[in-house]
Amino acid sequence: MAEENRRFLLAERPTGPVDENTYDLVREPVPEIGEGEALVRVQWISIDPTNRTWIGETPTYLPPVAIGEVMRGLGLGEVVASNNENFPVGTLVNGLTGWQDYAVISDENPLMVVPEGVKAEPAQLLGMMGMTGCTAYFGMLEIGEPKEGETVVVSAAAGAVGTVAGQLAKMKGARVVGIAGGPEKCAWLTDELGFDAAVDYKADDWREQLVAATPDGIDVDFENVGGEIMEAVFARLNIRARVALCGLISGYNDDEPPPGPRSFGNLLINRVKLQGFIILDYYPRFGEAIGDLSQWVSEGKLRSEETVVEGFEKLPDALNMLFAGENMGKLVVRIAD
Repeated sequence: MAEENRRFLLAERPTGPVDENTYDLVREPVPEIGEGEALVRVQWISIDPTNRTWIGETPTYLPPVAIGEVMRGLGLGEVVASNNENFPVGTLVNGLTGWQDYAVISDENPLMVVPEGVKAEPAQLLGMMGMTGCTAYFGMLEIGEPKEGETVVVSAAAGAVGTVAGQLAKMKGARVVGIAGGPEKCAWLTDELGFDAAVDYKADDWREQLVAATPDGIDVDFENVGGEIMEAVFARLNIRARVALCGLISGYNDDEPPPGPRSFGNLLINRVKLQGFIILDYYPRFGEAIGDLSQWVSEGKLRSEETVVEGFEKLPDALNMLFAGENMGKLVVRIAD
């Protein structure tokens, strides 16, 4: 066991991307555990768009991280000391560990035990077999409800949630169009993941690409981005279309929210169902989703992709990588073996 606990504490709320002033890297003694507690050695940390929303001033579905508090984040680790029979030494757990080497858990502040039957690489347990996969599973299958022959559009399609959401829609027989940044990512979506078409939002003619890729309109929008991309998609929604509103990543680094979509009236005219969702609402059903996703991966119906960054000190840089679109699939940081 290491003799210190590295922790990233929030030093100030950033304007725009995080920088060297956003966090303080401190080194503290490894925490002692009390009665009913267990100590987790964090090995992997998930990088997610919501990390950025948690350090703003505006409360989201969780209160903002307080100044001086450890940065909130999802992690995967192993129990290395325990005074709690529910978390014996050697147990693999994931959940809100924070950006630190060691986290203390208890029955009142638990992490989810990784089921022994789930066979996956560690990075997959934070991606396809973790909260990322569950987000795509419930958002696409229960809110989007894609049907055979329908056209489904997924924004941020080369990202962690988008890659899974698009593949799930393909499993249902839909025609899937991904929106991603750059020709390499677009080619990867169609050539490797089986998307039917891809729109490069970095190209000058991305609007024309979207029209060409959706000649019969759009029946399902799995929305991760917001902003002008969402507005263009809304303008092409069909009657009785469904919008699974997962995220609005394009505005997370902005001080002011972007203006509302001018095409919003199309939702009224075409009787569109738009539903925002927070994945924690589905927490009691995670076992169901992970079981299905694990089976589909083993059957070759789903493909998992991860981008791995090495080193605890790279956590802030990795968060900026996410918003710069420098990852393919799930972005994770390995901080220990």
